[in-house]
Amino acid sequence: MRAARVAPVWAAASLALAALAGADTLVLRNGRHIEGRLVAMRGDTIEFDDGRRSERYARAEVRRIELDEDAGWSERGSAGRRDDDDAQRSAGMRERSVNVDASAQWTDTGVDVRAGQRVRFRATGEVRWGPGRKDGPAGEGGSHSNAGRPMPSRPGAALIGRVGPGQDLFFIGDDEGEIRVRNSGRLYLGVNDDYLQDNSGAFRVVVYY
Repeated sequence: MRAARVAPVWAAASLALAALAGADTLVLRNGRHIEGRLVAMRGDTIEFDDGRRSERYARAEVRRIELDEDAGWSERGSAGRRDDDDAQRSAGMRERSVNVDASAQWTDTGVDVRAGQRVRFRATGEVRWGPGRKDGPAGEGGSHSNAGRPMPSRPGAALIGRVGPGQDLFFIGDDEGEIRVRNSGRLYLGVNDDYLQDNSGAFRVVVYY
C-alpha cells in the first residue's frame, strides 16, 4: 500500500469526494487509531466504518483522517450522489415525531425496529443542560470525555439512541444520514448527559423507519 495522504478534518470539500474510500485511518485526539474506511462527512459529523460497524464521530474528536491513495477514484466518485439518494430513501419510510425531554433519561419513540433495519433522524431545537450550557442535537462543541455519560467519548447533550433494554447505544447528533441498527427492539432517544436534574427543554425529532 502506498503512503497515505493526510487530510485535515476541516477540508470538507475534499472529504466529500473521499466518502466510500477503503483502508483509511481515523486518528482521534485521544490517540486512538482506527483502521477502516471513511463513509461520509456531514456538517460536524464524520462517519467511519471499522469493518465491524459504522460509527459517527464529532469533528472535534478527530485529529486527522489518513486516506488510502490506493483506493480507486471510481470508488470515491459516487459520494456526490449520496444526498439525493438519502432523500429518495426517506420518501419511502414511515415517520414519527417525538419530543425528547432533556430531563428524562430516555424517551420511548413508540417505534419497534429489527436488526439490520435502516433508520434516519431529523432533530431540531436546543436543550439547557447546566448553568450557561445550551446546545442543539450535535451537542457541545469541543466536549471532553466524561465517563459518567451514556456515551463517554461523545459530545455532552448530543442526541443519542438506544435499542431495547440493554446498552446497545448509538450516536445521532445532528446527522440526518441512515443508521443501521444492530439489534431488534424498541427504539429510545435521549441526551448524552450524566446529570439530568438541571436540564430543561427538548429536541424535536422526526424518526424515519
